[in-house]
Amino acid sequence: MKQTEVKELSVEELKVKIAEFKKQHSDLKIAHSVTPLENPLQIRKVRRTVARLATELTKRELQ
Repeated sequence: MKQTEVKELSVEELKVKIAEFKKQHSDLKIAHSVTPLENPLQIRKVRRTVARLATELTKRELQ
C-alpha cells in the first residue's frame, strides 16, 4: 500500500486496515516458522505497511 493510498483513507478505515495487516503479519510469521515461505520478504512488506498506516493515524490524531 503506497503512501498516496494511505492519505486517502479515513481514520476509521485506517484502524480497520491496521487490524487486517497486523493479522496478516502474524499469520505470515507463524507460517514461516512452520515451513519457510516461498517469498519471506512479504513479512517485511506487511510490517512496513502497518508502520505506514500507524504513522498516518498518529499524525491525524495529533492534528
